[in-house]
Amino acid sequence: MSAGPDTSVAWLLSADAVRERAHALLAEAERGALDHFELHPECLDEAADLVVEVTRDCYPDLAVPYHSRWRHFVVNGEDRWVKLAETLDCLDADELARIRIDLAVVSVLLDAGAGDLWRYRDADGAELMRSEGLAIASFDMFRHGAFAESTGLLRLRADADALMDIAESTLADGFQVSAGNPLVGLDGRVALLRRLGKALNKAPDLFGRPARVGNLYDHLKAQAPGGVLPASAILSAVLRGLGPIWPGRIELEGVNLGDVWRHPTGGLVPFHKLSQWLTYSLVEPLEDAGMRVIGLDGLTGLPEYRNGGLLVDTGVLAPKDPRVLADALEVGDPAVVEWRALTVALLDRLADGVRARLGVPAEAFPLAKVLQGGTWTAGRWIARERRPDGSPPIRIRSDGTVF
Repeated sequence: MSAGPDTSVAWLLSADAVRERAHALLAEAERGALDHFELHPECLDEAADLVVEVTRDCYPDLAVPYHSRWRHFVVNGEDRWVKLAETLDCLDADELARIRIDLAVVSVLLDAGAGDLWRYRDADGAELMRSEGLAIASFDMFRHGAFAESTGLLRLRADADALMDIAESTLADGFQVSAGNPLVGLDGRVALLRRLGKALNKAPDLFGRPARVGNLYDHLKAQAPGGVLPASAILSAVLRGLGPIWPGRIELEGVNLGDVWRHPTGGLVPFHKLSQWLTYSLVEPLEDAGMRVIGLDGLTGLPEYRNGGLLVDTGVLAPKDPRVLADALEVGDPAVVEWRALTVALLDRLADGVRARLGVPAEAFPLAKVLQGGTWTAGRWIARERRPDGSPPIRIRSDGTVF
């Protein structure tokens, strides 16, 4: 298998690279040439049937929203963001979009796996875990001004200086962390927010002066002639602006590549999972502010444990080595790289099967809706059916910045 243009930083920092490398590893799996996984494509029908069942159950009218952080701000039928936004009718559309981008970026970056033991209890008494718990915890911190330099309405923002100075105790208190309620990767999340603050100050063309996450809106608006913005432009800005925040990763030409890993067969394999999920999560604020985002299917499916777990639990992917299911693996383990790459490529194929069963065209039902409808929920559902604690079939040692 050709290693491809490993040395092209611009290419590796693109969704095209994610998809191309993923499909190259899928081709190796089809030849039976991968070390860690066997491919059983006949099981894709079962996976597609389950995704369709879940989608019709959750969205009988097939009015599926995008897979994004905004879905996690809904608890027991109440949309916490909408409730907060009702108090902000004095703000114009541009400032509201900036606030939403402030919130989305910080909340997505804080959502990288919570572990099996952590819970968050909100003011209404709801006990939440995993992504939903992390979302509401970060939302509550945001609305109380944990990431801002100012008070009043100006507390609803994420400022560079506040992020650089955030204390571990602030995050621990906000996430209700204790000896009996441990959160995986707490120190990694604190370090990530501090690096985020520094990155904002280093990119005034993206984040303005004084630097603020939400000022990314103004940069993107300037990239949208006639109000039309390619999704690739959002991802490019996210990767360029947030690239310096990722810890201890591969660098090329002085550029931190972020969520890119080495594989013995595939060379450098990019994923940019959090960056792509963040891109999906910025679409709604931008569209609600009047832009039209195009080319959404140029992004890829997200290589995380719910989508990947669905493929393992339905038998599409079968680990060759028992340790893959028995041990907690590092993110950079070749087995994890294979699993994530195969997940990206197989989500493309799975999406085709789901759309065919639902009778919807790709242009009306992009991958972002397949994920939401969808593969993520189906992955969680089958995990709960297979394991009492709902944990994924493959366990990852998270540092709080990938999963």
